[in-house]
Amino acid sequence: MPITTAVFDAYGTLFDVNAAAMQAAQDPAHAGLAAVWPALARDWRRKQLEYSWLRAVADQHCDFWKVTQDGLDWALEAHGLADPATRTRLLELYWELSPYPEVPAMLRSLKEHGIAMAILSNGSPDMLQAAVNSAQIGDLLDALLSVENVSVFKPHARVYDMIGAHFGCPKDEVLFVSSNGWDAAGAAGYGFQTTWVNRAGEPVDRLYATPHHVLSDLTTIPELL
Repeated sequence: MPITTAVFDAYGTLFDVNAAAMQAAQDPAHAGLAAVWPALARDWRRKQLEYSWLRAVADQHCDFWKVTQDGLDWALEAHGLADPATRTRLLELYWELSPYPEVPAMLRSLKEHGIAMAILSNGSPDMLQAAVNSAQIGDLLDALLSVENVSVFKPHARVYDMIGAHFGCPKDEVLFVSSNGWDAAGAAGYGFQTTWVNRAGEPVDRLYATPHHVLSDLTTIPELL
Protein backbone atom coordinates (compact mmCIF):
# COMPACT_ATOMS: atom_id res chain seq x y z
CA MET A 1 0.00 0.00 0.00
CA PRO A 2 1.22 3.56 -0.63
CA ILE A 3 2.24 5.69 2.32
CA THR A 4 -0.44 8.28 3.09
CA THR A 5 0.71 9.39 6.55
CA ALA A 6 4.13 10.30 7.93
CA VAL A 7 4.52 10.39 11.70
CA PHE A 8 7.57 11.77 13.48
CA ASP A 9 8.96 11.44 16.95
CA ALA A 10 9.86 14.88 18.29
CA TYR A 11 12.89 14.95 20.60
CA GLY A 12 16.08 13.87 18.87
CA THR A 13 14.20 13.37 15.60
CA LEU A 14 12.84 16.79 14.61
CA PHE A 15 14.38 18.75 17.50
CA ASP A 16 18.01 18.67 18.66
CA VAL A 17 17.98 17.54 22.31
CA ASN A 18 21.60 18.64 22.75
CA ALA A 19 20.83 22.24 21.81
CA ALA A 20 19.85 23.38 25.32
CA ALA A 21 23.11 22.31 26.94
CA MET A 22 25.19 23.58 24.04
CA GLN A 23 23.56 27.00 24.10
CA ALA A 24 23.75 27.37 27.89
CA ALA A 25 27.44 26.42 27.83
CA GLN A 26 28.16 29.44 25.63
CA ASP A 27 26.92 31.80 28.36
CA PRO A 28 29.67 32.92 30.81
CA ALA A 29 27.05 32.85 33.56
CA HIS A 30 27.07 29.04 33.27
CA ALA A 31 30.80 28.52 32.82
CA GLY A 32 30.69 25.18 34.61
CA LEU A 33 28.99 23.68 31.58
CA ALA A 34 31.74 24.55 29.14
CA ALA A 35 33.86 21.44 29.66
CA VAL A 36 31.09 18.94 30.34
CA TRP A 37 28.02 19.94 28.31
CA PRO A 38 28.24 17.10 25.72
CA ALA A 39 28.41 14.46 28.44
CA LEU A 40 25.75 16.22 30.51
CA ALA A 41 23.41 16.39 27.52
CA ARG A 42 23.97 12.70 26.83
CA ASP A 43 23.32 11.71 30.46
CA TRP A 44 20.27 13.97 30.67
CA ARG A 45 18.74 12.33 27.62
CA ARG A 46 19.65 8.82 28.80
CA LYS A 47 18.03 9.28 32.19
CA GLN A 48 14.99 10.99 30.68
CA LEU A 49 14.34 7.92 28.54
CA GLU A 50 15.20 5.39 31.26
CA TYR A 51 12.77 7.03 33.65
CA SER A 52 10.02 6.95 31.02
CA TRP A 53 10.51 3.21 30.48
CA LEU A 54 10.63 2.44 34.22
CA ARG A 55 7.49 4.45 34.86
CA ALA A 56 5.70 2.64 32.04
CA VAL A 57 6.69 -0.78 33.38
CA ALA A 58 5.74 0.17 36.95
CA ASP A 59 2.45 1.80 35.85
CA GLN A 60 3.58 5.04 37.51
CA HIS A 61 2.88 7.54 34.75
CA CYS A 62 3.69 11.22 35.01
CA ASP A 63 4.03 13.84 32.31
CA PHE A 64 7.23 14.13 30.30
CA TRP A 65 8.16 17.47 31.85
CA LYS A 66 8.53 15.75 35.23
CA VAL A 67 10.69 13.04 33.65
CA THR A 68 12.76 15.73 31.91
CA GLN A 69 13.40 17.58 35.16
CA ASP A 70 14.27 14.39 37.03
CA GLY A 71 16.73 13.35 34.31
CA LEU A 72 18.41 16.75 34.40
CA ASP A 73 18.72 16.69 38.19
CA TRP A 74 20.49 13.33 38.00
CA ALA A 75 22.84 14.56 35.28
CA LEU A 76 23.68 17.79 37.11
CA GLU A 77 24.51 15.91 40.28
CA ALA A 78 26.58 13.36 38.37
CA HIS A 79 28.69 16.16 36.89
CA GLY A 80 29.00 18.12 40.13
CA LEU A 81 26.92 21.08 38.99
CA ALA A 82 24.78 22.46 41.80
CA ASP A 83 24.01 25.98 40.55
CA PRO A 84 20.21 26.50 40.60
CA ALA A 85 20.53 29.19 37.92
CA THR A 86 22.13 26.70 35.53
CA ARG A 87 19.32 24.22 36.12
CA THR A 88 16.73 26.91 35.49
CA ARG A 89 18.40 28.05 32.29
CA LEU A 90 18.70 24.52 30.88
CA LEU A 91 15.02 23.87 31.51
CA GLU A 92 14.05 27.18 29.91
CA LEU A 93 16.04 26.34 26.79
CA TYR A 94 14.43 22.90 26.53
CA TRP A 95 11.18 24.64 25.56
CA GLU A 96 12.96 26.28 22.62
CA LEU A 97 14.95 23.41 21.11
CA SER A 98 16.26 24.02 17.61
CA PRO A 99 15.01 21.86 14.74
CA TYR A 100 17.61 20.01 12.72
CA PRO A 101 18.52 22.05 9.63
CA GLU A 102 16.83 19.75 7.12
CA VAL A 103 13.49 19.59 8.94
CA PRO A 104 11.51 22.49 7.36
CA ALA A 105 12.38 21.61 3.76
CA MET A 106 11.68 17.92 4.34
CA LEU A 107 8.27 18.63 5.85
CA ARG A 108 7.39 21.07 3.08
CA SER A 109 8.24 18.46 0.46
CA LEU A 110 5.93 15.91 2.09
CA LYS A 111 3.19 18.51 2.42
CA GLU A 112 3.43 19.34 -1.28
CA HIS A 113 2.94 15.66 -2.10
CA GLY A 114 -0.26 15.45 -0.06
CA ILE A 115 1.12 13.38 2.81
CA ALA A 116 -0.66 13.78 6.14
CA MET A 117 1.85 14.51 8.90
CA ALA A 118 1.92 14.38 12.68
CA ILE A 119 4.19 14.32 15.67
CA LEU A 120 3.73 11.38 18.03
CA SER A 121 5.78 12.01 21.15
CA ASN A 122 6.31 11.29 24.82
CA GLY A 123 6.29 15.06 25.21
CA SER A 124 3.36 16.71 26.96
CA PRO A 125 1.05 18.83 24.76
CA ASP A 126 2.40 22.15 26.02
CA MET A 127 6.01 21.05 25.48
CA LEU A 128 5.26 19.95 21.92
CA GLN A 129 3.35 23.11 21.08
CA ALA A 130 6.19 25.27 22.38
CA ALA A 131 8.79 23.36 20.33
CA VAL A 132 6.70 23.52 17.17
CA ASN A 133 6.05 27.23 17.63
CA SER A 134 9.74 27.93 18.22
CA ALA A 135 10.67 25.98 15.07
CA GLN A 136 7.86 27.66 13.07
CA ILE A 137 6.68 24.38 11.54
CA GLY A 138 3.13 24.29 12.89
CA ASP A 139 1.58 25.02 9.50
CA LEU A 140 3.22 21.89 8.08
CA LEU A 141 1.75 19.46 10.62
CA ASP A 142 -1.77 18.06 10.82
CA ALA A 143 -1.62 16.88 14.43
CA LEU A 144 0.46 16.93 17.61
CA LEU A 145 -0.22 13.66 19.42
CA SER A 146 1.03 13.24 22.97
CA VAL A 147 1.21 10.13 25.12
CA GLU A 148 -0.73 12.11 27.72
CA ASN A 149 -3.84 11.02 25.81
CA VAL A 150 -3.21 7.40 26.86
CA SER A 151 -1.11 7.87 30.04
CA VAL A 152 1.76 5.58 29.11
CA PHE A 153 5.09 6.20 27.38
CA LYS A 154 6.36 4.69 24.14
CA PRO A 155 6.78 2.00 22.96
CA HIS A 156 3.46 0.84 24.42
CA ALA A 157 0.99 -0.16 21.70
CA ARG A 158 -1.63 2.25 23.06
CA VAL A 159 0.61 5.11 21.96
CA TYR A 160 0.84 3.88 18.36
CA ASP A 161 -2.92 3.22 18.38
CA MET A 162 -3.44 6.98 18.39
CA ILE A 163 -2.33 7.26 14.76
CA GLY A 164 -5.08 5.05 13.38
CA ALA A 165 -7.62 6.59 15.73
CA HIS A 166 -6.76 10.11 14.55
CA PHE A 167 -6.18 9.60 10.83
CA GLY A 168 -8.36 6.54 10.17
CA CYS A 169 -5.58 4.94 8.12
CA PRO A 170 -4.40 1.32 8.15
CA LYS A 171 -1.03 0.58 9.72
CA ASP A 172 0.70 -0.24 6.43
CA GLU A 173 -0.01 3.26 5.09
CA VAL A 174 1.99 4.88 7.92
CA LEU A 175 5.67 5.76 7.78
CA PHE A 176 6.90 6.23 11.34
CA VAL A 177 10.21 8.08 11.79
CA SER A 178 12.28 8.20 14.97
CA SER A 179 15.86 8.83 16.03
CA ASN A 180 15.41 6.25 18.78
CA GLY A 181 16.19 2.75 17.58
CA TRP A 182 13.93 1.21 20.21
CA ASP A 183 11.04 3.47 19.12
CA ALA A 184 11.49 2.62 15.44
CA ALA A 185 11.61 -1.05 16.40
CA GLY A 186 8.50 -0.74 18.54
CA ALA A 187 6.60 0.92 15.70
CA ALA A 188 7.82 -1.75 13.26
CA GLY A 189 6.60 -4.47 15.58
CA TYR A 190 3.27 -2.67 15.79
CA GLY A 191 2.88 -2.80 12.01
CA PHE A 192 4.06 0.57 10.70
CA GLN A 193 6.69 1.09 8.03
CA THR A 194 9.54 2.61 10.02
CA THR A 195 12.68 4.65 9.56
CA TRP A 196 15.41 4.96 12.16
CA VAL A 197 17.32 8.25 11.90
CA ASN A 198 20.66 7.02 13.19
CA ARG A 199 22.61 10.26 13.44
CA ALA A 200 25.26 8.76 15.73
CA GLY A 201 25.97 5.63 13.66
CA GLU A 202 24.98 3.26 16.46
CA PRO A 203 24.37 -0.50 16.12
CA VAL A 204 20.82 -1.71 15.59
CA ASP A 205 19.07 -2.58 18.86
CA ARG A 206 18.54 -6.28 19.49
CA LEU A 207 14.79 -6.24 19.93
CA TYR A 208 11.65 -8.05 18.74
CA ALA A 209 11.52 -6.04 15.49
CA THR A 210 13.86 -3.90 13.41
CA PRO A 211 13.36 -0.67 11.43
CA HIS A 212 12.68 -1.01 7.71
CA HIS A 213 15.01 1.87 6.79
CA VAL A 214 18.07 3.42 8.42
CA LEU A 215 19.12 6.97 7.50
CA SER A 216 21.78 9.34 8.82
CA ASP A 217 19.38 12.32 8.76
CA LEU A 218 15.92 13.31 7.54
CA THR A 219 16.88 14.74 4.15
CA THR A 220 15.86 11.77 2.03
CA ILE A 221 12.59 10.92 3.81
CA PRO A 222 10.54 12.19 0.82
CA GLU A 223 12.36 9.73 -1.45
CA LEU A 224 11.01 6.81 0.60
CA LEU A 225 7.48 7.77 -0.40
